[in-house]
Amino acid sequence: MSRRRFYASPDSITDSDITLSLDETHHLTHVLRMTPGDQAFVFDGCGHEYKCSFRGITDNHAHLDIDEPLSDVVESPLQLILAQALAKGEKFDFIIQKATEIGVTRIVPLITRYAEIKLDDDQVERRLERWRRISLEALKQCGRRRLVEIAAPQKVTQFLDNAGDDPLLVLFSECGGVPIERALEEIAKSNSIAALVGPEGGWSHDEIELLIARGAKPVSLGPRVLRTETAALVALTLIQHLKGDLSITRTE
Repeated sequence: MSRRRFYASPDSITDSDITLSLDETHHLTHVLRMTPGDQAFVFDGCGHEYKCSFRGITDNHAHLDIDEPLSDVVESPLQLILAQALAKGEKFDFIIQKATEIGVTRIVPLITRYAEIKLDDDQVERRLERWRRISLEALKQCGRRRLVEIAAPQKVTQFLDNAGDDPLLVLFSECGGVPIERALEEIAKSNSIAALVGPEGGWSHDEIELLIARGAKPVSLGPRVLRTETAALVALTLIQHLKGDLSITRTE
């Protein structure tokens, strides 16, 4: 049986017990139909997880006793950022879900010239809430313990100004570039990488020039033209394999 995992914010966790939110309590009682004494696992979004026993319901909230903290490593040592051009609803939802599973630490939706979608302020708030919910569900499924930061959509210039000099910028473009191994040679100087993936319509000439001028390294993903959601997953997988933890053998 797969682990029954729940999220609880750090302020709802004490040394000996955990109180679940109304949403997580509903999932525990009405979806999973757990009964007192059943085993559960709770993570706090900051890297900690606890093996617990379901005690019962008080004031509509589930309460669990902490049996022991878990100490195995499930997060990648790499600080991996996905700066992804906006795409239509289901495509971007898919990218959020799979990028979370692969191990990104931050997702920045980019407003680019040829992006398929434009959002007003109300739509942005609704999308952010949806994306964060999708990411949380993916965290539960894949066993991660740290919440993925999902930023509000921003222009390429905003992303570059906010990123500063910390991450190594890797620009994935249909216009070609160097092999990814060569682009990642400088990773020894930093454990932070930002993968920049353009829209279906491609990066504009001005966007490519700006990114390269700010230090981005153009990288090729091979001779075939990939859809934006495919390019994102291929790029992240290659980075995690070369510099993260996808090549590490899992031990039980």
